[in-house]
Amino acid sequence: MTRLGRRRPTWLRLLFWLVLLLVLAAAAAVYYLYNLTSSPGGPRYTLEVQPGDTLAAKASELQQKGVIKDARVLRFIMRQRGTAGGLKEGLYDIPANQSAFQVADDLASSPRIPTVSVTIPEGKRLKDLPAIFEKAGLSTPAQIRAALNDVQLSAGARQGKASDLEGFLFPATYPFRLKASGQDIVKTLSGRMDEELTPERVAQARKLNLTTFQWVTLASIVQAEAANAAEMPTVAGVFLNRLRDGIKLGSDPTVAYGLGKDLPDLDRTAGDFTKDTPYSTYTRMGLPKGPINNPGEAALTSVLSAKRTTEGGQTALYFLHGTDGQIHVNTNYAAHLRDIARYR
Repeated sequence: MTRLGRRRPTWLRLLFWLVLLLVLAAAAAVYYLYNLTSSPGGPRYTLEVQPGDTLAAKASELQQKGVIKDARVLRFIMRQRGTAGGLKEGLYDIPANQSAFQVADDLASSPRIPTVSVTIPEGKRLKDLPAIFEKAGLSTPAQIRAALNDVQLSAGARQGKASDLEGFLFPATYPFRLKASGQDIVKTLSGRMDEELTPERVAQARKLNLTTFQWVTLASIVQAEAANAAEMPTVAGVFLNRLRDGIKLGSDPTVAYGLGKDLPDLDRTAGDFTKDTPYSTYTRMGLPKGPINNPGEAALTSVLSAKRTTEGGQTALYFLHGTDGQIHVNTNYAAHLRDIARYR
């Protein structure tokens, strides 16, 4: 009797089962890898990368926080894409429920640089600034003070042969990196002020017989004297007229600055207004030695667009802030004294 077929050799059967097992294992691996890479991950997370951090360490952190399922998979994806060495210092905001591929995209983008916002009010003196930056957690008072005395950081201060940067730090709100140095901070402020000192505006100041340094100095006095921005052109006009006519400016804030006092602390009975300093405009003719604070845009502009006459078209030489909330401008001292008696 003839047999219909032969039984396959044992080795062939073993090979069949081995191949089948390999196919199943490969399919399982692909399925597992697909789930690791394509399925949603965990919660929203902000990853901070500092100098010296490695992808391996940051990927492990993401796995520990549940943002991704396997750090090795993320590293593999980024190596394959050529972005494994692209981590930069900063903050990476990773949205919730991201796949490993999406997280890899996030880490290949530019990070958010952590900053703190600092506001420098108009009219602040140099001595006030270290405390403002210390409160914001930036640099150290010692570093800030050292930078504030570096006149090489400002073209305007150098031109005036100043001993510090008083007057040449523009008041504004600035975003600073948390690790900004004292010099970086001061460079930012002085650089912003240099932007205000354009050739066109410097030329306008020259027409008023003012150097850049003198323009900023006068603007700082206007900043301290005016009750608001609307008054500044009038105040600037009075001082420009006094400079032209050889009359002492008689500005209280300059006296206070020269004595190292705040304006409310001035004491006439103690002889503060007769004490001579390089800043006193009661004892000395002309502008003080230098700026007495850091003036803002309105004060700088007011000098260049000063209102130099009264409503009647006469030269304005005196002004008074009255108790009625108004500024009273006069052309002569007798009228000024009458307004003092009436409004003070």
